[in-house]
Amino acid sequence: MTRPAKPTSNQKFSVQLLGISNAIVDVLAHIDAAVLEKIGAVPGSMTLIDEDQAREIYAQMGTTTEMSGGSVANTVAGFANLGGTAAYIGKVRNDQFGDIFNHDMQSLGVDIRLPQATDGAPTARSHVLITADGQRTMQTYLGACLELALADVTEATVGRPKLILLEGYVWDIAEGPALARKAAEIARQNGTAVALSLSDSFCVARHRESFDDFVRNDADIVVANEHEVNALLGTTTMDATLAALTDYENLFAITRSAEGSVIVHDDGQVVQPATPVDKVVDSTGAGDAYSAGFLFGWANDRSLSECAQYGTYCATRVIQQLGGRIEKGLLDDFS
Repeated sequence: MTRPAKPTSNQKFSVQLLGISNAIVDVLAHIDAAVLEKIGAVPGSMTLIDEDQAREIYAQMGTTTEMSGGSVANTVAGFANLGGTAAYIGKVRNDQFGDIFNHDMQSLGVDIRLPQATDGAPTARSHVLITADGQRTMQTYLGACLELALADVTEATVGRPKLILLEGYVWDIAEGPALARKAAEIARQNGTAVALSLSDSFCVARHRESFDDFVRNDADIVVANEHEVNALLGTTTMDATLAALTDYENLFAITRSAEGSVIVHDDGQVVQPATPVDKVVDSTGAGDAYSAGFLFGWANDRSLSECAQYGTYCATRVIQQLGGRIEKGLLDDFS
């Protein structure tokens, strides 16, 4: 399987990017530290909760801000705000939070490809509890997003995007690996490239063999941080990672936090330094923002060096604000 850094230039695509992932609503609220004690949450932690716990926590949050969330959904939203055309496949219910998720994405111009489910679990949401020191504690109910199914990925719902971005967390869904392979099969028929976000190193550890098979046989692009790539390759240093990647044909976009990023392809490597900032306000969503900028550059036929610069610029701006949403037109003043 040949994996060019760019798709064939004479292809015609309906949208530039299609995301397939866990659809989660972020419910954010500033709370007193006493609330964390009351619900038994460790400050700074992320805990999976059930539906009853979700209902109880929501009732204690007071004034909230609610928006579409989940890693790849954040990247798709950021991509759209940068001026890209985007679509999305994820499962939400026909309830309050499902309405919020779809309305938010559609307000950004994202084409939602699935109707809201009329039965099953409620829409997933992550309760983001922000204390006075800016620390985030997340209580996450996965709900309907785990009911994304093989039947939801069809030639009609996938369409003809230039690039499909799959979330590693999809492998935690019962039919996730099968629907990912089906999306890749449809992509090959349409001349669409396939990108995989590795999500987190624990997710990689849970599905390492399946991930490696998908990367070798189906993915054109892998976007991930250094720890996630190390988990995939079984390496512990960047030098070992770069050596191991000589056995792969994919384009790897690897973020390294304060060390910047490294883009690896058979054409060579691009080393992009990080941009120093005076104060990091909130690092949540930095990786999603980098992916949005990098893939926006890729989808618009920029060089890999420019793609890395776009990704770095977006991530740098996002960590200096509260929340991971890229502002509309962020790259308009990029130089």
